[in-house]
Amino acid sequence: MGAGAAGAAYRPRIALTTYYQQASWGVWDTTAVVLPGTYVQAVVAAGGSPVLLPPVGTDTSVLDLVDGLIVVGGVDVDPASYNAEPHERTASQPERDDHDLALTRAALQKGLPLFAICRGAQILNVALGGDLIQHLPDVLPEADYQPAPGVFGQVEFTTTPGSLSAELLGQRAMAPVYHHQALDTLGAGLCVTARAADGTIEAVETTDGGWALGVQFHPEQNPDDLRLFEGFVAAARNHRTQAETSAG
Repeated sequence: MGAGAAGAAYRPRIALTTYYQQASWGVWDTTAVVLPGTYVQAVVAAGGSPVLLPPVGTDTSVLDLVDGLIVVGGVDVDPASYNAEPHERTASQPERDDHDLALTRAALQKGLPLFAICRGAQILNVALGGDLIQHLPDVLPEADYQPAPGVFGQVEFTTTPGSLSAELLGQRAMAPVYHHQALDTLGAGLCVTARAADGTIEAVETTDGGWALGVQFHPEQNPDDLRLFEGFVAAARNHRTQAETSAG
């Protein structure tokens, strides 16, 4: 990449994790790499160039070729990855967990900007030694973060002053939400930077000064509010600029 590539016209390369499962389109019904288009649309609208990473043939060195990583939502994280027995409502894909955990840990080690969404936030927590509440209604019977199959709810939350969450979203915000699990014990180096009124953790960040944000909600489902994606893409652009400067 030539000098000055990270200037104002440069569109940072944003890697996104994906699903690998049965899917159908046209006359076809087979195993496919799948990602809801809302993630891709949000990255493009925020000024990035999406690069999709299927959970097959995992190679963390691919992160050397991109400027940021988004770990997307999806099925539950396998409880075995945080030494717990599965709840009867838990449904996981361990192969995808291995992929997402490896990429998350590699991104953190490299200092690559990391945006972890819903399941991604849970992956981030587990990657750093934390664990999860496997079925939130068991702890909070009034919790309604998954109103019906395929139907997003809404969550209102308060952010922590001085955090990335507060910088990008202000003191209070609302967002689409769809989950039945939640972060419990925090992983090493994470701090809570947003909570719902019932105490559910809605955002976590790393404490080492790097750009790493995990959110329990689904910002990609609100195309009219791209503040988090824009903040992330700006961080990815800055990361590329710093890398070019260091390379001389």
